Amino acid sequence: MLVACAHPNTERRTDFTVEGIDVSHHQAVIDWEAVAGEDFDFTFLKATEGVEHTDTRFCENWASAKTAGLITGAYHFFRPEISARQQADNFHRLVTLNTGDLPPVLDVETLGAASPAELISGVRTWLYLAEIRYGVKPILYTNLKFYYRYLAGQFEDYPLWIARYGDHEPTLAPDTDLAFWQYGNRGRVAGIEGDVDLNVYFGSEASFNALRLREPAVLTMVEP
Repeated sequence: MLVACAHPNTERRTDFTVEGIDVSHHQAVIDWEAVAGEDFDFTFLKATEGVEHTDTRFCENWASAKTAGLITGAYHFFRPEISARQQADNFHRLVTLNTGDLPPVLDVETLGAASPAELISGVRTWLYLAEIRYGVKPILYTNLKFYYRYLAGQFEDYPLWIARYGDHEPTLAPDTDLAFWQYGNRGRVAGIEGDVDLNVYFGSEASFNALRLREPAVLTMVEP
């Protein structure tokens, strides 16, 4: 006999100083003033995917979240089987970062038709081009299983954002620091209909602010 079990909502943590959410067009129209009223500090917004796709809600979310007083960051969903350079160009065309914004984020969670070596090479290219473009080291996002299978030991000099749902904090490779933890994907937040990802920052408010861009974006592209 099959028993249907409802997935419980993610309970918001109260043991971290800096908290945030991440969203895309899947959350539809967001009331960012209501979100800000929930005392979140930051939000990451999906900007692009692959070489052509742009998120339909990015521009509105970016402007409205800033107006509401949230610290904003933008992410790109990486497709390893296609040109990393063209994917970086797609992100750069859409996203302008300024003083106070969070670093750009590369979301890596699928191998696609690429080999593990091609994945590593492509990720390195995208991260390098983004660092040159914006003058700051990008953040690398992935889930814990994918991190250990493909990425562990390869990108330890970049801030890491790891998805692992539940109460137990992610454990990374030795001497590897975790910057952000996405601890659940079924959060309920005022101003957003349906589920939303919940995140925390590992560290103090001062160290969080040290991650943010200190100068206007660098626009000069350099060949890797």
